[in-house]
Amino acid sequence: MTEDKRMKLYLIRHGQTDWNVAGKIQGCHDIPLNETGKKQARYLAQGMEKRPVTRVYSSPQLRALETANAIAASQGVEVTTLPGLREVEFGDWEGMSWKEIQESDPERYAQWVETPAEVTPPGGESRAQIYERIGQAVNTIIEEGEGDVAVVSHGAALVYAVSYMFRNEVGPHDEIIVKNVSITTVEYDRETGHFHMIQENDLSHLPPEVKGQGAESPTITF
Repeated sequence: MTEDKRMKLYLIRHGQTDWNVAGKIQGCHDIPLNETGKKQARYLAQGMEKRPVTRVYSSPQLRALETANAIAASQGVEVTTLPGLREVEFGDWEGMSWKEIQESDPERYAQWVETPAEVTPPGGESRAQIYERIGQAVNTIIEEGEGDVAVVSHGAALVYAVSYMFRNEVGPHDEIIVKNVSITTVEYDRETGHFHMIQENDLSHLPPEVKGQGAESPTITF
């Protein structure tokens, strides 16, 4: 069987959680979807029906896995968990809001606002550590994947994933994954080894009553 020269990767952020609503940083905390998040996942699965996939890759964290399972069940495919797709570890900042961080750690917070990719939260992951594991996950997906695939992860982790994909391209892609259950479509060309951005941050599958209720993820500029 001839290998497809191109594959689409549908990069998807998990559905809403109570910590999203409260503005708390989740990081490696295993927070489940709330009721709105579960509704979002169902609408996402419907929206993905016009984007058939051969496999769903997911972070092992519950909020991502619940979202991935909705897509997989709708399309009758398997979910493969990749530890490299888990959310960025924010260390001591996890469970806090950005306002609380600003008040308790003003100097590091100011540095984060200015150059977030260069700042390591106390007890958290460095940019190099994040890049290594997420890069390995991306490489696994493009090496294993046959046909188009869905990739369900987290706000900050997906920003790093896109940055890794386009690291050799002109023009940054650093502020695209911002809403829960958004879909960003990237195409990978096996012949050239290049990624192409097809569509960023699509939320057209959500009805008005659940659209826009998801909290924004932190902006990471490279």
